[in-house]
Amino acid sequence: MEGFKENKMGTTPMMKLIVTMSLPAMLSMLVQALYNIVDSMFVSWYSQSALTAVSLAFPIQMLMISVGVGTGVGINSLVSRRLGEQKQEEADHAATHGLILGALSWLLFLIFGLFFTRPFFAAFSDDPTIIAMGDQYLSIACVFSFGILIEVAAEKTLQATGNMIFPMIAQLIGAITNIILDPIFIFGWMGIPSMGIAGAAIATVTGQILSMIFLLGILLFGNHAVNIRFKNFRFRAKTVKDIYAVGFPSIIMQSIGSVLVMGLNAILGTISETGVAILGVYYKLQSFVFMPVFGLTQGMMPIMGYNYGARNKKRLVSSLKLGSIIALIIMAVGTLLFWGLTEPLLSIFRADAQMMTDGIPALRIISLCFIPAAMGITFSTIFQAVGMGFKSLLISLLRQLILILPVAYFLSKIGLVYVWYSFPIAEAVSFIVSIFIYLHLYETHIKKLDQNTIA
Repeated sequence: MEGFKENKMGTTPMMKLIVTMSLPAMLSMLVQALYNIVDSMFVSWYSQSALTAVSLAFPIQMLMISVGVGTGVGINSLVSRRLGEQKQEEADHAATHGLILGALSWLLFLIFGLFFTRPFFAAFSDDPTIIAMGDQYLSIACVFSFGILIEVAAEKTLQATGNMIFPMIAQLIGAITNIILDPIFIFGWMGIPSMGIAGAAIATVTGQILSMIFLLGILLFGNHAVNIRFKNFRFRAKTVKDIYAVGFPSIIMQSIGSVLVMGLNAILGTISETGVAILGVYYKLQSFVFMPVFGLTQGMMPIMGYNYGARNKKRLVSSLKLGSIIALIIMAVGTLLFWGLTEPLLSIFRADAQMMTDGIPALRIISLCFIPAAMGITFSTIFQAVGMGFKSLLISLLRQLILILPVAYFLSKIGLVYVWYSFPIAEAVSFIVSIFIYLHLYETHIKKLDQNTIA
C-alpha cells in the first residue's frame, strides 16, 4: 500500500496526477459552495433579520474553519513530507497528533458558544431581534463545532496520503445533509416544528458530525498509508511544533479573512447598510469561484510536499506550473460569470432595487481580483507544502489585512462604489510580492534539490 502511494505521487505524469487528486476535492468544494448559497437563500426567505444575523455570524464561522483548516494544513504538509522521506513511524504519529489536536481545538469554541455569542452580536447591532437570532444560531454552531474540527483533521490526513476520494465523499455527506435538512428545520416541513434560524444551525452541525463519523470510520478501520495509534500515545513536542510550523501561520492566514469581513462591515456600515448586505452576498457567491481553486490546491499540496521530501525538483516545479495554469483558467471563467450574470446572481437573494443598483457594479469590480488571486493562492500552497508557512502568512496578510483595509477605508471617503476597488488593488500588489518571495525560495531551497529522480 505504501509503495503504491509513493509510486503515485512520485512517478505518475504530473497533469494526470493533479487532475486525479484535485478533481474529487474540487467537486466536493463545489457542493460546499452550493450549500453556502442554498443555506443563505433559505435563511433570507425566512426573514431579512435572519439573513443579517447569519451575515454577522459569518466571521466567527470563518474563524472556526480557519483553526480546523489551518491545523489540517500543518498535518497534511508534515504527513506528506514524512511519507516522501520514507519515515513511516513519524508519519503515523503526525496523523494521530492531528486528530487529537482537532478535538482540543473544539474546547475554544465550546467556551465561546456557551458564554460569548450574545455579547458578540450586541457589539455589532442594536436590534434585539438580530441579537437574539444571532445568539441562537452561533451558540449552536460553536457548541457542536467538534464535528467540523475533527472532520477537517481526518480529511487532511487522508489527503496527505494521496487519498482524495473519501474526503470528497465526506464533504458530499455533510453538504447534502445540510441542504436537505435546511428547509425542513427552518420552515417546519414533514411534521417537524419550524425552528427558524436555529434550524439552520442544527442542519449545519448535523451534516458536519455525519462527515466526521464517516471519516473517523475510514481512518480508524480502513487500510491506509498511515496508521492511527492511540494506545500508549504521548504528545511529542517536536511533532506538535512541526505541525504548527505550517499550521499556525495557516490558521492566522485563514483567520485574517474573519478580521477582514468584520473590518469591512465596520467601514461599509458607516456608508450604507446595503453595502454590508452586498459584501455578505459576495462572499457567498465567490465561493463558487474560489472553492474549486482551494480544491485544486488540496490536491497540489501533498504532491508538492511528497516531491519536496523526495528531493525531486522537476516534479515540484512542474506541479506549481500546471496548478497555476488550471487556477488561472478557473478564475478567468469566474470573472466572466460575475460580469455576465450579475443581475441573476443577485436575484437569488431577492435583492431589492437599491441592492441591484449598488450590487451590480460592486460584484463586477471585486471580480477583477480573481486572476491575481489565483496566483497568490498557488504560491501560498507551495510555501506551505515545503514547510515554510510564514511565507504564506505574509502573502495573506498583504492580501487581506495590510493592504485591503486601509485602502478600503481611504476609498470609503470618496463613495461606496470606490470601496470595492480595494479588492483588486490588494490582490495585484500581493501577487507581485509573492513572485519575489518565490524566486528567493527557488534560489535558496528548490534549486538545490537533487534532480536525479524519475520524472
